[in-house]
Amino acid sequence: MMSEEFTKTNASTNESSQEPKLQDCDHNCDSCEEKCEEEKTDFRIHLNELSHVKKTIAVISGKGGVGKSMVTALLAVTMQRLGYKTAILDADLTGPSIPKMFGIREKAMQSDFGILPVLSKTKIKMMSINLLIENETDPVVWRGPLIAKTVQQFWTDVVWDEVEYMFIDMPPGTGDVPLTVFQSIPVDGIIIVTSPQELVSMIVSKSVKMAEIMNIPIVGIVENMSYVVCPKCKEPYYLFGSSHIEEIATKHHLDVLAKVPVDSSLAASCDHGLIELAPDDYFIPVAEKIENWRNK
Repeated sequence: MMSEEFTKTNASTNESSQEPKLQDCDHNCDSCEEKCEEEKTDFRIHLNELSHVKKTIAVISGKGGVGKSMVTALLAVTMQRLGYKTAILDADLTGPSIPKMFGIREKAMQSDFGILPVLSKTKIKMMSINLLIENETDPVVWRGPLIAKTVQQFWTDVVWDEVEYMFIDMPPGTGDVPLTVFQSIPVDGIIIVTSPQELVSMIVSKSVKMAEIMNIPIVGIVENMSYVVCPKCKEPYYLFGSSHIEEIATKHHLDVLAKVPVDSSLAASCDHGLIELAPDDYFIPVAEKIENWRNK
């Protein structure tokens, strides 16, 4: 059961009245030399005193149904295989799928020091609303302020011990939760997940513009469901038409990190809670780019 303390929030808070000017602001008032007409507000929140997270990468998508959670899970799995200590913060409270992909049914435990993340079979640390509620099929029917506050508590109240890479699985779009995460959690970079449909250009542009407004660098783009490989002739077939990801990336000066095909084995791994056994052929190049990006 979720603890009372974890769900306490002031849902009536009028967040819009505290909104800072976002353009070109990283919300770090201590190191800022700007002389604003109005006093700046630093919305960043602190980790649990026993936590240590080196790099935080948010995985976002402009629309749902593009495989963002699968990409998040496989990024964590791949980086873990490369020897890094990884974690997943599941910020998609109304559509949490991370525990299911890892085959996790146990609940997170409360300690004297905070909430303890659940460990996967390969020791990936994770926190999701489905690790706190009694029944994983119960819907989270909450308003925006409560959802945003809970995501913040995933950062402040959970003991994230010795994490080298944390991946945040964001809900789709540019609403309350993405804004809350980008304002209050020190996100080092963003990975955008897309699909090949024609309308993606507009949707990617929205995500890019939000990242620019929040002054957060973009690591690159992953195109999911890019093609399918014929099992007989091994030729690629483009189910959604030709990919436009290269021209979209060029337009926004971004790197294409990977083009992931429709792969029934990946879907089966997610459905059966065996994502940690999935092949990492598609994501090893992404992991290498993340490593190089980290050292820039």
